[in-house]
Amino acid sequence: MIKPASILLVEDNPMDVELIVDAFKEARLGNKIHVAKNGKEALEFLFGEGKFADRKLYPLPDIVLLDLKMPGIDGHEVLRRIKGAEMLKRLPVIILTSSRDEGDRAMSYDNGANSYLVKPVSFGEFLIVVKQVSDYWLTLNVEPPME
Repeated sequence: MIKPASILLVEDNPMDVELIVDAFKEARLGNKIHVAKNGKEALEFLFGEGKFADRKLYPLPDIVLLDLKMPGIDGHEVLRRIKGAEMLKRLPVIILTSSRDEGDRAMSYDNGANSYLVKPVSFGEFLIVVKQVSDYWLTLNVEPPME
């Protein structure tokens, strides 16, 4: 049996975290979701620093769902650091944000985002997005080769 893919959700809004996690449960997707509540925590998780040093407890995720608008280290900086790190540069990063700003979209793709999704408003729409993310990124997409 293939193990479900793990996801790192980087989101500072507790309501959005609950909505996304509930959508994965409602869709009956067995993915392990780790939540980082800000950019600093996301980077510590991804680089295995501090409380995330134990890779058995905190393995690298298969994909990252990344919000852009966060206090402190924002999503753009997190994305730059991920794509600038040799060990992480091939990790799929999906921007999941409320921003429809063309500048945010352009900067995200310029910095290596693999996809840019605008957060839906309703739970039903969130459910559709979660299923599509799972279908494509966790099922159909062929991972890059290991280095």
